[in-house]
Amino acid sequence: MTAALLRPATQADTPALLKIYAHAVEHSIGTFEEEVPRLDELEQRRASLSAQKFPYLVAEIDHVVVGFAYVGPFRARSAYRFTVEDSVYVDPDWQGRGVGRALLQRLIEDCTGAGFRQMVAVVGGTDNHPSIGLHKTCGFAQVGGFQNIGFKFGRWAGIVFLQRELGAGASTLP
Repeated sequence: MTAALLRPATQADTPALLKIYAHAVEHSIGTFEEEVPRLDELEQRRASLSAQKFPYLVAEIDHVVVGFAYVGPFRARSAYRFTVEDSVYVDPDWQGRGVGRALLQRLIEDCTGAGFRQMVAVVGGTDNHPSIGLHKTCGFAQVGGFQNIGFKFGRWAGIVFLQRELGAGASTLP
């Protein structure tokens, strides 16, 4: 694979992000979102996270966006302020070619540098082996999940929780 250029996502990337995300919504259990968001809604989500200084990245190959990844707060309560939740989406034509790994590794680096101590993944589908495997490859441990918690595509689906320490993790106080 040609090395992907990883860079912060901009408003100009939103149509490409929507195309990639729409495929995940319409064909995957990886997101429990059932309706593709409007372009302006997806841009509002990106802009909000970016304004809060959360990393939001795209992977670009030959000037084409082939994937994106970002983090946001794990939960709203202040005690969770050192924990982020990641999301990674890759164009189906580029899946399995290292794009997701490059994006996730960069998110880990950026979040460690920003002082976060834990990263959590909430993977849609207990049988979503590509996403579970990606996270395990990047140092995440499977720490739990729920069976049959969501209903999409006419069937019940579970979620898998994975977690990875960042930097000193919980070994020192922030």
